[in-house]
Amino acid sequence: MHLSSPSRIGWTLADWRAAYRSGRLKLNDVYDASPVADGDSAWIARIDAARLRTQLEQLEHRLGAVGGDTSQLPLYGIPFAAKDNIDAAGWPTTAACPAYGYTANEDATTIRRLREAGAILLGKTNLDQFATGLVGTRSPYGVVSNAFRSEYISGGSSAGSASVVARGLVPFSLGTDTAGSGRVPAAFNNIVGLKPTRGYLSTRGVVPACRTLDCVSVFALTVEDADEVAAIAGGYDANDPYSRAFPETPVRMTTLRLAVPDSLEFFGDAQARKTFDQAIETWRALGADIAPIDFSPFAQLAALLYEGPWVAERYAVAESLLERDPEALHPVIRSIVSTASRFNAVDAFKYEYRRAALARLINHTLEGFTALLAPTTPSIYTIAEVLDDPVRLNSRLGTYTNFTNLADLSALALPAHFRDDGLPAGITLIAPAWQDRTLAELGKRWQQHLSLPLGATGRAFSAVAKETKPSAPATTVRLAVVGAHLTGMPLNHQLTSRDAVFVERCRTAATYQLYALANTTPPKPGLVKATAGAPIEVELWDVPLDRFGSFVAEIPAPLGIGSLELDDGRIVKGFICEPIGLQGAREITSFGGWRAYLASLK
Repeated sequence: MHLSSPSRIGWTLADWRAAYRSGRLKLNDVYDASPVADGDSAWIARIDAARLRTQLEQLEHRLGAVGGDTSQLPLYGIPFAAKDNIDAAGWPTTAACPAYGYTANEDATTIRRLREAGAILLGKTNLDQFATGLVGTRSPYGVVSNAFRSEYISGGSSAGSASVVARGLVPFSLGTDTAGSGRVPAAFNNIVGLKPTRGYLSTRGVVPACRTLDCVSVFALTVEDADEVAAIAGGYDANDPYSRAFPETPVRMTTLRLAVPDSLEFFGDAQARKTFDQAIETWRALGADIAPIDFSPFAQLAALLYEGPWVAERYAVAESLLERDPEALHPVIRSIVSTASRFNAVDAFKYEYRRAALARLINHTLEGFTALLAPTTPSIYTIAEVLDDPVRLNSRLGTYTNFTNLADLSALALPAHFRDDGLPAGITLIAPAWQDRTLAELGKRWQQHLSLPLGATGRAFSAVAKETKPSAPATTVRLAVVGAHLTGMPLNHQLTSRDAVFVERCRTAATYQLYALANTTPPKPGLVKATAGAPIEVELWDVPLDRFGSFVAEIPAPLGIGSLELDDGRIVKGFICEPIGLQGAREITSFGGWRAYLASLK
């Protein structure tokens, strides 16, 4: 399997199209961008030469049918991934349960529509088994870790689909979202998670979680891309009894009025509260009128999802397997779905009446608002914490997501301000059914205003925005960081706490050597200018000028700030090391950067 080309990491749909138009990229080159490394737990099945050949032959036939006009195939040659509970012809579907697995005879409707538009499926992705979970740890195919810090959870159940987009391996992917599975991993991996109105994207060919509530969701680096993919994959499907036609509702953008919960629960996570407070202030700066609403009906409805008989829908999917071989299920999943036996038909109707009443109250509450603004999750947890307390912590993560499909709402999860510990945080905009276009317009406005990095690739949104923005305001200092101050590293908070803004990930000129310094806490590298060296990976941050001095004051010897040359000729401020600091140090230039070196130690 070829390694993914570094030049294509983090490409958006526009990047792929531009590369094909210019001739820089040929159709067969998509194989070079195929999933990497056999140890990557984000994937369950990956493309091989035979599957690629089949798709290219089909694509050639489609192109011939439109007279060779690639503009009529909007996703021509663009790779994507799909959660492994969505059927793709000739690929296995496992729902992360090998004993349940089968080879699909035909594409799910969403996969078929994407392939008809020219897209190429590169792989099926890992998930919490039977799409039951918000953590990404409940799979026999391995735990999917956070794209920023490997000791933290990725979120689930669409863990793999979020991970491969965040790491730039594909520009978009499909997940599913019944209780938040398309939004929680988006928040934890700094990407966009679009949860459409139920029925907008067909669920034909999808292994159900709760069939009456399920949605196919879309992950992407930008709102524009997620919205476009949903429009291509969506639409009425006569073969899906839960499919609904999209009414041509106008985008409601005249007065921007956002509701926020009157009671917010972060379970003691002060950093999560801080980032949401920042988001509220950012929306105010964008002109939004923000007002609190009674959140208790939302919380009551969210609690019904797992406390009520909807768990019986999950049981229905795995019923025969549970009876035949209960040990084939992940123990946490088995314990959850087994609770279905507590409920009977009378309970189902009683809970449905309660659901309908709360849903009516929620939709009434949202009248007069453009959308509800909420944290996507109240906190984030390490893998170890979730494995130690799998049900309670998972339940917490659904605080602001579980009610959405029960109330027939649309939702869009967006990257927001980073936490002080360098982890991503997210917000979600929630609106009544069929307000998907309204949410997309709001999301575009948000993303263009913040110019945040895309996923975990280090590329800034401003690089793909339609309007070119200055590379750095005069009130900031552009700084290159190389080690412990990188995103997700122990000292990154020294930047974020000063409101420094991430710009991009790039490399130095090929005249630098990198060393792992001895006896430093936390471990730090030293960058030294040399006559013979190599390009070293760095991150660029814009640090407010009035806070730059206090930042420099925290830098211990033998490190300091000097001028660095980048591989494109730019000169920026950056970390340098005094020669005396190299005593006892290990040269690690060949790794090309601090992250790669640390990864080698594992």
